[in-house]
Amino acid sequence: MAQVPNLDNAPINLTTIRDQSQKELITILKNIRGKKCLVIDPKLSGSLSLIVQSSQLKEHGAELRHLTAEPVETDCTKMVYLVRAQLNLMKFICSQIHNDTSKGLHREYFLYFVPRRAVACEKILEEEKVHELLTIGEYPLYFIPLDEDVLSFELDLAHKECVVNGDTTSLWHIAKAIHKLEFSFGTIQNVRAKGKASTRVADILNRMQAEEPVNTSDMGIPEINTLILLDREVDMVTPMCTQLTYEGLLDEFLGVNNGAVELDSSIMGVQQEGKKLKVPLNSSDKLFKEIRDMNFEIVVQVLRQKATSMKQDYTEISTTTQSVSELKDFVKKLNSLPEMTRHINLAQHLSTFTSKPSFLGRLDMEQTLVEAQSYDICFEYIEEMVHKQEPLINVLRLLVLFSITYSGLPKKNFDYLRRELLHSYGFEHIATLNNLEKAGLFKKQDSKSNWQTVKRALQLVVEDTDTTNPNDISYVFSGYAPLSIRLVQHAIRSGWRPIEEILKLLPGPHSETKKSGFASSPSFDTLPGSVNNSEKVAEGRRSLVLVVFIGGVTFAEISALRFLSSQEGMAYDVIVGTTKIVNGHTLIQTFVE
Repeated sequence: MAQVPNLDNAPINLTTIRDQSQKELITILKNIRGKKCLVIDPKLSGSLSLIVQSSQLKEHGAELRHLTAEPVETDCTKMVYLVRAQLNLMKFICSQIHNDTSKGLHREYFLYFVPRRAVACEKILEEEKVHELLTIGEYPLYFIPLDEDVLSFELDLAHKECVVNGDTTSLWHIAKAIHKLEFSFGTIQNVRAKGKASTRVADILNRMQAEEPVNTSDMGIPEINTLILLDREVDMVTPMCTQLTYEGLLDEFLGVNNGAVELDSSIMGVQQEGKKLKVPLNSSDKLFKEIRDMNFEIVVQVLRQKATSMKQDYTEISTTTQSVSELKDFVKKLNSLPEMTRHINLAQHLSTFTSKPSFLGRLDMEQTLVEAQSYDICFEYIEEMVHKQEPLINVLRLLVLFSITYSGLPKKNFDYLRRELLHSYGFEHIATLNNLEKAGLFKKQDSKSNWQTVKRALQLVVEDTDTTNPNDISYVFSGYAPLSIRLVQHAIRSGWRPIEEILKLLPGPHSETKKSGFASSPSFDTLPGSVNNSEKVAEGRRSLVLVVFIGGVTFAEISALRFLSSQEGMAYDVIVGTTKIVNGHTLIQTFVE
C-alpha cells in the first residue's frame, strides 16, 4: 500500500495541490543538471514522503541523504540542501562546506529554504563566509495533505514558540497557507477566530487578501464557505486526556508519524528478528477508514464480527456447492484479508496496553480531573506519581490538566509539588517547569476557576455516553466532549453570539468577519445546519468548513469533527487544518528543555 495517501474522495481537489508541490520540487531538481546529492533536513523527509516517492527523486539524478552534523560521503559535485529555516541547520551546512574546502573539493552548492528564506539564517551563512558559495532559493511548501480531509502545516513548535518565546513567525506561515488555498478555491467569505494567535492569523489573512487579492471573476462560488480558527491554548484540557478512538490510541501508544506507525515486525506477525515495519494508516485502507474514528471498545467487536463472518463463509464454501457468482463474492471478501490481519494485529497489540490496571486507573483520574470536584484526591494521586517516579511526561500531563481545571494550585501546594518534581526528576527540569509556567499550564491560583461554568454551559461531561451508536461527540473520550469541538459545533449551528459570555471565559479574544460578495452563499447566521439552509450549495455540493487548529489537533478531535459532519441534517463537509497532529505526550514534550 502506498505511503502517499489517495485524495480522490477529498471534498476539495487536494490532488492538484499535491501535484503542484510535487512539480515544484521536481523542477528544482531538473534545473540543476546532471547527478546531484539531495541533502534533506530529516524533519522534512517524512513530510516529503507524503508528496513524492523517493524513486521519482532518484529518476532526476538525485542521490538522497539526511542532513546531520557529519560530512556527507558522496562523489557528486553538486550539493542541493533542502531545509527548514532553522539556525542549527545552517551551522551543519557551513561545517560541511568548510570541510569540503579544507579537502580541496570543488563543488556547486544549492540551498532551498522550505517554505521561505529567513534573514537570520542568511546572516549565519554570511558570518561563516559561505553565503557567496551558495545559490539560494525557496521551495514554497506551506502544507501537506495527510489524508482526504486533513492538511498539516508541519509547524511542530508553533504552540511553544507563541506561548513561551513570544515568537509569532509561524502565524504568518499559517495565514500564507490559507491564502494559498484561496488562490485555488476562492476567497473564504466567513472567518471566525478564537484565541490570541487565531485572531492575529485572521488579521494577517485579511491584509494578504488586500495586498494580493484572489481573482474571483473566473472562480465562481468560493468552495470553502467558512474558516474557523482556534488556538490550542483555548482548550488545553482535550489533548491532556487520553484519546479513546482507534486512531487516537494508536497515536498515544505507538506514535503515528506522517500517516504511518513504525513497530516491530513480530507484532504484525512477520518473523524477522529486530526488523521494524512501517504500517501506513490512511483512508486508502478501506477497513481503517471504517474503524479509525470508532471508540476502541467497539473496534474490537467489529473486527471480531468480520472475522467470524469470514470464517462462516469459508465453512460454507468448503462444505456446499456454490454458484460462480457466490464464489466470486467470497474471493472479493478474501481481498480484504490483508487489511483484516493488519488491524487485528494492531488491535491486539493495543489491548496489551489498554487492559492494564494502571491504564484504567489513569482514565478514572482524568475523568475526576475533568469533573474538577475532588481537589484532594487529585492532588494526592499526582503527589504519589511523583514519589513513585513515574515517567515525567505522564506526570506533567495530569499536572497540566489539574492546573487548568482548577485555574492553578494554591501557593503552598504549587511550591510543594514544584519542589518535589525537581527532587524526584533532577534540577535540570527547572527550565521545563518554567516553560509550563510561562505558558500558563502550571501556575499558582490567582482567581476562582471558571471551568465548572464552561463545563456546564457547553455540556462537556455527558453521562451514559453510548459508544456503540454514538449520538454525541463525547464518545471519543467515553463521556467527555472536547471543548474545542463544542465551540466548532456552536459556530456552525448557531454562530458564537448565543455563547458570547462563555467565550469570554476562555483564553484570548474572538472575532467574526464576513466578506460581502456572493449573494448565493449562505449568510453567517444561517450557516449550513440551520433549518432554512438545507438546500445544497452550487451543483449538489455540500458547503465546506475549514477548521484550523493553531498549536495542534488530536486524532480524537478530528474523529469528533467527522462525526459531526456525518450527522443527519448537517449540510456541510469539514476539512481540518493544523500546525501538527499532537497528543498530550508530544505537546508536553515541546516544553521539555
